[in-house]
Amino acid sequence: MVFQDCDSIDAVDQTLRSLRIKSNQIKLAKSNSMPYVAEALENQLLELKQQLSKSIDPEFQALMSLLND
Repeated sequence: MVFQDCDSIDAVDQTLRSLRIKSNQIKLAKSNSMPYVAEALENQLLELKQQLSKSIDPEFQALMSLLND
């Protein structure tokens, strides 16, 4: 059970890192007037967010939404 939790945490960490990278790539694309690239990156960002929401425990998601409010 502990190993599964560690794997899950690693997967979430990796996804969060990918989200930060993708967000920076979008900013760069927009600042360099590359709308099609930015749009493609935004679609990839949406997919990553969906992947993250599937891998995070619902109770943890509820807690994080309270912090965001």
